[in-house]
Amino acid sequence: MRSEKDFSRRGFLAGSVAAVSALAGEEGIAFDEVTKMKGKKRKVGLQLYSVREDCGKDLEGTLAKVAKMGYMGVEFAGYYGRSAKEMRKLLEANGLVCCGTHTGLDTLLGDTLKATIEYNKTIGNKYLIVPSLPGKYRGSHEAWQETAKLFNELAAKVKPYGMRVGYHNHSVEFKPIDGKLPWDTFMKNTDKAVIMQLDTGNACHGGADPFPFLYRYPERAITVHLKEFSKTNNKALLGEGDLNWKAFFALCEAVGGTDWYIVEHETYAYPPLECVERCLRNLQKMKLV
Repeated sequence: MRSEKDFSRRGFLAGSVAAVSALAGEEGIAFDEVTKMKGKKRKVGLQLYSVREDCGKDLEGTLAKVAKMGYMGVEFAGYYGRSAKEMRKLLEANGLVCCGTHTGLDTLLGDTLKATIEYNKTIGNKYLIVPSLPGKYRGSHEAWQETAKLFNELAAKVKPYGMRVGYHNHSVEFKPIDGKLPWDTFMKNTDKAVIMQLDTGNACHGGADPFPFLYRYPERAITVHLKEFSKTNNKALLGEGDLNWKAFFALCEAVGGTDWYIVEHETYAYPPLECVERCLRNLQKMKLV
């Protein structure tokens, strides 16, 4: 089997699919057949933070438009004052699945955890993803080790409800502390049950190649964030930047254990709803969904 360095040096940013093709080939699997063998369609959702202003003005209409575009699910970053029952009805009315929630760490601690679990049970969500951390949880190597222990405890608490906790990276996790990457410190010290929600664009902005982390932590990328990165155009849509999406999807399926591919777009060359529709259309043009 090829080493991690083979994938890191040849894979994601360079635009080569040779490494992933080689991985598939060693198992006797053609590169384009990975998904077909699983017998299921790739599930693509939208992180609603991408269209947060639209949601704030007209949540019902925005969800309807997102569903009409062809997104299968949505990941929440706030509930816009709706109760769990109201949100469940909105999802069902539009044929959408909740593929995750970005929920603050404080909603998973102490007495608030019970309410968080109940809300997410009602809306049918099993992925509780923390989108960022206050400074005290990430300010040192030791802090990251303690944070990892905390996530292990949370994972054990939500497991009886069929749920999992996870963490979503920004760029800070790829800036070394005492010579070590916080992302590695966190991932190496968390149980396999803790989801690695790898945000591709954020990792690149942190100076990292996202590609080898999928290989380094197999079966941990249960949900991933598809975010473009371009050295020359900070408003590039999916498929218009530097990232090798075919290689990324193939590795997600070969070793990542990915269940949901979630589009997140935060820099706008067009109105937000148009941007996220263009992102989906570009994925379709690349025959990735």
